[in-house]
This record gives sequence, C-alpha cells and structure tokens, in this order.
Amino acid sequence: MTQSFDDKSFSGYPSRTLTRSMSSPRTLFGTVMTILAFTCGALALLPLLAVLSYVTIQGFSSLSLSVFTELPPPPFVQGGGFGNAILGTLIMVGIAAAISVPFGVMAAIYLTEFSTNNVSRWIRFATNVLSGVPSIIAGVFAYGIVVLTLGKFSALAGGVALSVLMLPVIVKTTDEALQLVPQDLRQAAVGLGATKFQTVWQVVLPAAIPAIVTGATLAIARASGETAPLLFTALFAQFWPTDLLSPTPSLAVLVFNFAISPFPNQRSLAWAASLILVLMVLITSIIARLATRRKVYG
Repeated sequence: MTQSFDDKSFSGYPSRTLTRSMSSPRTLFGTVMTILAFTCGALALLPLLAVLSYVTIQGFSSLSLSVFTELPPPPFVQGGGFGNAILGTLIMVGIAAAISVPFGVMAAIYLTEFSTNNVSRWIRFATNVLSGVPSIIAGVFAYGIVVLTLGKFSALAGGVALSVLMLPVIVKTTDEALQLVPQDLRQAAVGLGATKFQTVWQVVLPAAIPAIVTGATLAIARASGETAPLLFTALFAQFWPTDLLSPTPSLAVLVFNFAISPFPNQRSLAWAASLILVLMVLITSIIARLATRRKVYG
C-alpha cells in the first residue's frame, strides 16, 4: 500500500525526479503567462519612458545657468530664462501646501479617530467626488472666491486653487495611513492611561508619518504641473514676484505660452521649462518613495 516519494508521478514533474519538465503543459502555461505579464509591464512603462526621453532630449540642449537666473525674453531676443517662473511655482505650491496639509491631516484624523460611521462615510464620498473634479473647475472656483473679491490676479489665488486640488489627495492618503496603524497600539496607549487625544498625537500619528509625507509630496507633485487653475487665478508676469497679491508667473503657464509661440527661442525655453517641471515632479516622487521606507513601529 505504501508508495515511495520518488515513485510518484506529479503533473509537470517526471517520475523519480523533482526537476520540472520544460515540455509539460503546466510549465508551458506558466512560461507564457510570465512572458505576457512582463510584456504588459514593459508596455505600461513605455509612455513614461517616452515622455522622459523626449522631454530630456528636447530640453537638455536649452539648459544653462541663465534659465535659472534671468527673466523670460521678449520676442526676437535670444537667450533669457525663466527664474521668475520657478520662484513663482515654488511660492504658489508652498501656499497650497500650507493650506491643504494641515486641513487635510486634521480632516483625516477626525474621519479615522473621532467620527461616526455615517459621518465618515459621507465625508469620504465627498472627498472622492472632489478628487475627480477637473482642475479647471478648481480654477474657476478660486477665481470667483479670491480673484473677484480682491479684484486682481495673484499668487494667493493660485495657491488657493492648487490647495483645492491637493486637499482630497492628502485626506485620502492620510486616512488610509491612519487606518493601517494597528489597533494594538491604540489599546496599549489607552491601557497605560493615555487620553484619546494623547493616543492620536503621540502614538498613532508618529506611526503614520511616512505615509502622510508620501501623500503630501504626491499632492505637491500633482499641483506643480497644473496649468488650468493658474490661468484663472495667478495669470502670468514677465517680472520677478514681489508680493502675494499680484500676478505671478509659473512654469506650467510659461510652457503653455511659449510652446505655441512662433519664436524659436521661446519654444526652446518651453522645452527647458518642461524638463525642469518633470524633474521637480520626479524629485518629489523620489522623496515620497524614500519616506515610505521609514517604519516607526515594526
């Protein structure tokens, strides 16, 4: 009745050996599916590689120190740069982050730690709807709320428009990060006599910080490349930003303006600005990746 292990014949394995036969149906099916999955993965990366390579080839030849230190040139003038657009982009993204990060994190804390199921369900639904709103609608909203109120285009209006786009990303990523914190940590903190606020502030938040930083950097990366909201709010300026209540240049709007220009020098600067914009997004994404590698607990 007893049969030795070597005498058994399994599908895909010849008798008396553990070496898989390359001609068995199971092995052939696994090989074909592996090749198919690898091909699909390569095709998914193809658009990213094509964009990066094309923008790098077109924009690298126009890069020089002057593009970071000089102002955009008028038509028929060679050289120039877009240092004011880089500074304007950083200012407006900074304003947007200063508005959206505190509100987004606090909203996610309320959803995860303090709200009831009915309230949290409706707020999460509203957040999902807001994340799908087209960016130009955010621009129109900021135009009606800020530009018409102040009577002028400004960096502040641009920052408000970008914060509307960043807010749902931060809320969703922070909410998911807080839900992933083990309940054992909360119970241990409560067992030691900590209040609800102390548990959230000193135990839950530190454990979720890497994911929160990831969500914030991804939201910043998205806001850096938005063009439509800034056309309605910050507009553009040929000079260095001097205050938050005046029209402010940005990289995205500069690319939009110069890419359709009939002047070769301005089109060349548009490619260089595109490369700088892509590098800014890439750097923020790398920072987000590095942040997720840090684990506070476990």
